[in-house]
Amino acid sequence: MINIGIFGATGYTGFETVKLMRKHPAVQLVFATSESSAGGNLHDLYPVDWDIPLIAAADAPLDKVEAVFCCLPHGASMPAVIAARQANVRVIDLSADFRLNDSQIYQKWYGLPHASPDLLPTSVYGLTEIYRTKIKETNLLANPGCYPTTILLALYPLLQANLLEPSAPIIADSKSGISGAGRKATLKTHFVEVNENLSPYNIGQTHRHVAEIVQLINELGGVGDALIFSPHLVPISRGMLSTVYVSLNRDFTAETVQQLYTATYAAQPMVWVLPSGQLATMAHTQHTNLAALSVTLVKPRQLVICSTIDNLGKGAAGQAIQNFNVMFGLTEDLGLV
Repeated sequence: MINIGIFGATGYTGFETVKLMRKHPAVQLVFATSESSAGGNLHDLYPVDWDIPLIAAADAPLDKVEAVFCCLPHGASMPAVIAARQANVRVIDLSADFRLNDSQIYQKWYGLPHASPDLLPTSVYGLTEIYRTKIKETNLLANPGCYPTTILLALYPLLQANLLEPSAPIIADSKSGISGAGRKATLKTHFVEVNENLSPYNIGQTHRHVAEIVQLINELGGVGDALIFSPHLVPISRGMLSTVYVSLNRDFTAETVQQLYTATYAAQPMVWVLPSGQLATMAHTQHTNLAALSVTLVKPRQLVICSTIDNLGKGAAGQAIQNFNVMFGLTEDLGLV
């Protein structure tokens, strides 16, 4: 058994990680932390009968675990990651704190200085389908954001084959369930604001995930500055769908573009390329760790990709566990099927 701990177990992502890890056959949960509820129990906060005591992060017994999941907000995650690495514990960090390569870019987008820029070169971006080889060896895994996961999986077959028209925009119109905004109540997540409504937010290149998506597009050989990203909140609990519009640098037929996506993801257990003529919806992936993709050729050089995940699954806790399995040499879908 692999002993693990979970920092931030009472948020939506942390609770989802606990829920999945309770069913994982190779894992023993040693501790779960909550700063606001330390001294209590998880069943005081969620309607479950699990007896999981909650402790403060400072009391986490890092000498008793081999890996930790950091399910904390950006900024708050850094001290836990630093402490775990100093204790030689492997880390899967679900915040944004170690996704960006440059501490100055991090400060620009997140509004605070990075506490450990020396760790940034050691982190590996955890989009499993692209960086699996590096993930196997890393001790610090930066789990991707939910929006970036949908958009990058949609673009990857085109980026690796150098098929995007560099002078054309990459338009990503994305929809997220309300759990993507976190458990802390805000006006925009109030029931009356959300119910029977569809709300764009942080459009105009102001959403923090822009930096992450741009960095990865550039790394994969594309033009990150071509990205136009418009996120929206939809009145559902969980689920995410990005509709991505791109221009290609040569003519395609519907059959050849379908074959490209099918071949790219044929060996990927968590990516489902739908048959030609079907469109990906949130219902394809809710409560799973799957990403579902559909491709529609509008004109010989214009393509629309629909990419959907569960924002708490493949967009957060599920992908974190998929990466944990890779890091520890386990079957990739263990605990996720």
